[in-house]
Amino acid sequence: MNEEANKITNVDDIYDEVSDWHVNTGGIKIVAKRLAGRFRRLKWFGMSIWLVFFLGPYLRWNGAQAILFDLPNRQFNFFHITVYPQDIWMLSLTLLFFAILLAAVTSIAGRVFCGYFCFQTVWTDIYTLIEAKLEGNTPQKATKFNNSPWSFDKLVRKVTKHSLWLAIALLTGVSFAAWFTDAFKLWYDYFTLQAPLPAWIVLGMFTAGTYGFAGFMREQVCFWLCPYARLQGVMYDQDTILPSYDAERGEPRGKLKKGQHQQSKGSCVDCNVCVAVCPTGIDIRKGQQEGCITCGICIDACDSIMDKTQQPRGLIRYASYKELHHNAKTVPLYKRPRVIIYSLILLTALSGVIYGFANLSPTEFKVVHDRQPVFVRLSDGSIQNKYTVKLLNKTKEVMTLRFSIEGLEGATLHGLNEMTVEPGKVIPVTALVRVPDEQLNKSLVPIIFKGKVLTNSNITVRYKSMFIGPK
Repeated sequence: MNEEANKITNVDDIYDEVSDWHVNTGGIKIVAKRLAGRFRRLKWFGMSIWLVFFLGPYLRWNGAQAILFDLPNRQFNFFHITVYPQDIWMLSLTLLFFAILLAAVTSIAGRVFCGYFCFQTVWTDIYTLIEAKLEGNTPQKATKFNNSPWSFDKLVRKVTKHSLWLAIALLTGVSFAAWFTDAFKLWYDYFTLQAPLPAWIVLGMFTAGTYGFAGFMREQVCFWLCPYARLQGVMYDQDTILPSYDAERGEPRGKLKKGQHQQSKGSCVDCNVCVAVCPTGIDIRKGQQEGCITCGICIDACDSIMDKTQQPRGLIRYASYKELHHNAKTVPLYKRPRVIIYSLILLTALSGVIYGFANLSPTEFKVVHDRQPVFVRLSDGSIQNKYTVKLLNKTKEVMTLRFSIEGLEGATLHGLNEMTVEPGKVIPVTALVRVPDEQLNKSLVPIIFKGKVLTNSNITVRYKSMFIGPK
């Protein structure tokens, strides 16, 4: 028992020795070296998902844009499905699903969203790739290029870099705006300078934001502007797996000369390649830091050095706090209360969204009883109630309905026989219901407004209301 306690204490001492880290406040420009590896390939795969952002608006369906967030007409079109503000609860559940999904993934594997999918990370990676190709892919090469005297070659490279950056920024702005209007018409309006003011504002904001954030601020956005970086700590626990340096195995570190073996030193050869490849410039050997975006590029770098020095891989690896500090196995996901709670919320939200889409009504039908007065006695003695009938046509076709009244014998409907509603429109119509006084034996009688769609016999609308008479 004492030996085990001493072992744990020694391991904690080792980690304390390497945990002295600082935050780059922008004084140092990060030029990350690029290395091939499994996590770099995984990063490219995650980044490729953003192709949907650029290509999605040009997908057509039945002669129209397949996915269109039509804000002026207050409707969201997804292929043959149209979602209206009346179905906003589905959007709320969708947002809840993705918010909890982000929290669940973070509690399991850290900031993998930041490392593989975040738009700031993706755009910065593309921008730095262009910069590395034109100005140098290492800090030494980049510094030498930027400190060199101006020449025609340097001018061409600088102009090319910023031109490509601006082209990507402009394409980003156009692509975002294209989700809210017809994409092909938007390009025509931009080129002919006929685009509406909101389209120009969106283009300007996204162009300036993308160019500034991805081109110049880069990792500083993650450090100082992103709220997720501030919240990540409360989502972790001791079973969260993160890119981690095995200090017990790696320390004491030291340079390795060719033909020699490190018998008195750890596995780390102090090559600093893990630092050179980090997109935020941190040293993972100094422990978990705010700047770590969990991309795993440092693992690729360290594994390549371990292969060259003929040592086992995994000096830097995805590992939990328990595994590194207490040599304990990571608890399975189904035994972690936090993951279980997240999973239940995710399942509930997803079930609600699926139910909503599966039972999406082609209409929104509502009948409002007029309260002033609640009833009128006509000259022939009959009792009349006044209603306002509203129907929203959620389909893509003109809808013609014929209405009738059920549930009250002798009741007749006036002012509302047939109604024609254009797609996406709401038509309010005044309806009068009359009942002979001798047929009315109660002061409050339920009635049903029924509408039969003449253009589609499969659609019938019903609304239960009340008929009010004298006491």
